[in-house]
Parts: sequence; C-alpha cells; structure tokens
Amino acid sequence: MAKVLLTDRFIASPRRVPERGRVDYQDTQVPGLALRVTSTGHRSFNLITRYPANPKNPTRRNLGEYGAINLDEARERAREWIGLIRKGTDPRTHEARRKATEQRNQVNTFGVVAAAFIERHVVNLSKATDAKRSIETEFVARWGQRPINDILPGEVAEAIRAIVKRGSPYQAHNALGYLRRMYNWAIGTHEFGISESPVERLKPADLIGRREARERVLLDGELRAVWGACEGMGHPYGPLVKMMILTGQREREIADMVWSEINFDQALWTIPAKRMKGGRAHAVPLAPEALALLKGLPRFKGEYVFTTTDGEKPVNGFAKAKVRIDKLCGVTGWKFHDLRRTARTGFSALPVQDLVRELVIAHARPGLHKVYDQHSYVDEKRECLTLWEARLRGILAPKPPADVADIEAERIRRAGA
Repeated sequence: MAKVLLTDRFIASPRRVPERGRVDYQDTQVPGLALRVTSTGHRSFNLITRYPANPKNPTRRNLGEYGAINLDEARERAREWIGLIRKGTDPRTHEARRKATEQRNQVNTFGVVAAAFIERHVVNLSKATDAKRSIETEFVARWGQRPINDILPGEVAEAIRAIVKRGSPYQAHNALGYLRRMYNWAIGTHEFGISESPVERLKPADLIGRREARERVLLDGELRAVWGACEGMGHPYGPLVKMMILTGQREREIADMVWSEINFDQALWTIPAKRMKGGRAHAVPLAPEALALLKGLPRFKGEYVFTTTDGEKPVNGFAKAKVRIDKLCGVTGWKFHDLRRTARTGFSALPVQDLVRELVIAHARPGLHKVYDQHSYVDEKRECLTLWEARLRGILAPKPPADVADIEAERIRRAGA
C-alpha cells in the first residue's frame, strides 16, 4: 500500500483511478487512514487498525465516501476512532450508543415526558388540575419539543422568575415544586434516559423568596369595592369573581365550570372528583343570588360557562383581569384566593356548625369523618350559603364611598376587637 500525504488535489486527480480493481493510498499524517479508489472512480476513506472486537489482526472499516465527507472530516473521524480504541471502546459500539441517544432524545422530549407524568402520576395528586395546568402552561409551552435532558438550570430559573415578575410568587413556588417532582419521577422510572434534574440545586428561597402563609381577609369596604368593580367588567371575569365571593370556591373550580355540572331544578352545582383538590366530588348548593347569576349568563356553543372562546375553552387570563379589577376598585395587596378566605371568615359569623362551614369550601374533616360519614350535608350547606348571601347584601348595600382612611380605620377596629 502506497503511503502519501493525502490532499484534495491528489484525491480528485483522474490519475488515481486504476484500470482494473482498486488501489489504496495510506495517509502519512494520520496512521491507519487510507483512501481507496476503484476502477469506477469511487473514492472512500477507511481506517485500518486493530479493533477491540478483533485485536489480533488489523481490520479495515469504512469512515465515509469522499464527497459525503471531506479529507479534514475523515482525518478528524479517524483520530476520534483511534482515541476510542485506545480507551478500549469499539467505534461501532460508540456510534450505536450515540444514535440510540439521539433517537431517545427525539422521542423523549420534554412534552412527551410531561404528558406521561400527568397521565400516570399527576392524576393521583391532591392538586391534579393545578399541577397539570402549571406544567403545561409554564413549561411545556416553553420546552415542549426539546429533549428532556436538554433543559438547563438557568432556563428553569428564568421560567420561575418570569412567574414571580408577573406578581405570582405563590404560583412560582407551586410551579417549581411540580417541575421538581416531574424530574424526580422521570429519573425514578428509568424509562426516559434521564439521570439528572436541572431543578436539583435550585433553592426556592433564593430564587423566589420565602414562602409565607397568606392571612389576607378583605374588609367590608374592600369587598364592596371589588364587587362594584366586577359590575363594571361584564362577562366572563365579572360574574366569575362574583361567584368566588358568593360560594367561596377556588378560582379554577369556578373557571372550569361546565353547564352540565349545574342542575337548575335542584339549584345544585356538582364539581366532579377529577376537578377537586381532594379527589372527591363536591356538591355546591346554589343560593338565590348565585343561581340568578348563572341563569343570567350568556350561553355559547361549547360547554364552558366562563369563556372567551365560544365555550370551547375555559378562561385563563386571571392576571390581566386582576389588573383591571384593581384599577376599578382601588383595593391593593390582595389575591383572588383571598376571596375564598374572606368568605370562609364570613361563614364564622353565621349560626352554622363549624363542620358545615368547612364542608362548604370542600375542607373535609380528617380521620373517621372522612372515611365513614358519607352524608352529603347539602341542606346544611345550602343554609350556610343562603345566610352568607344575606350577610353579603348588607355589606354590598349602597353606601357613601369609603376612602382609604375609612378602610384603615375599619382594619384598626377589627384588629383591636
């Protein structure tokens, strides 16, 4: 075999083509690299060396056809193979692993793993609906088509900071927790080719801030102002927020309401188990104001009650709606979930059993009550919500507009009571 310093000019020369058979030229720059030229003019690069599969005898393996790869690429690939062989790795094995990894990355995208996590794990969580929505909205929308192993800690931090910047630190804590759980689940299954989590070293306190329990309860004047703002907003967010005040249910439980869940004859709204935090169906009696509100809403083609897409999808623009309400009412420092806490606090002033107050907002008592007491308490809950509406009418009755000083005075009075 002739040894020459291979060049593109040498390789391309017609003089290299033999009349019959084939001829090989070994490169003097990279040991073992050879150019083979056949009588048909076909040119290919080979590496002739001892491979781990047959270390006793030199073997020829094809590196690629000239044209598909150039001389520089052939030399680079030959050096890579020689390096692998020195480490005891067969280049064919290495290439098979590389292709398998690429194929797995194409199949195991973030979106695919997230869908599997939601289907096989999230459905069993107490906050299944919130977890699914958070994962899909905050993360799948960003990284759905990328390999699950491709997401970096800095990208996770950026996604979480974006939630914080829009004024939702509690949601940021929840989203980070769901993502952490998803990666830990994926690693534990040994199914998706993932062994490390980009969330592992991210600390919520450093990234988001300390998570403090909220205790905000709207004062009567603040609640009146928020209700008045809802009057000026119209469908869907105005009635939706009113329903939160009237019933004390969670915002997504109301936002995802469909008409088939409402029995107008029985004045009863039944939320199916799959939409409830506790995984149990929840019956919400509709007191007169809530029932009248729902009867007065427009009906669309789709099933969703509170919608901007003709009933095909539920509303999802809470952040923008909150900004509009704040501008209209002038109340600051409150969240939609505070309306639920405000309603529950209002229940405490009613002549109703504490058990019933908790059941109205789907807080089932732990232990034996949850297991053995299957009584629905529909009548008792209806009485509670009817009394609450009566109390609300007194709060919402037209009064001279309260200024900031009036509201602060009411807060001080309550704190000292």
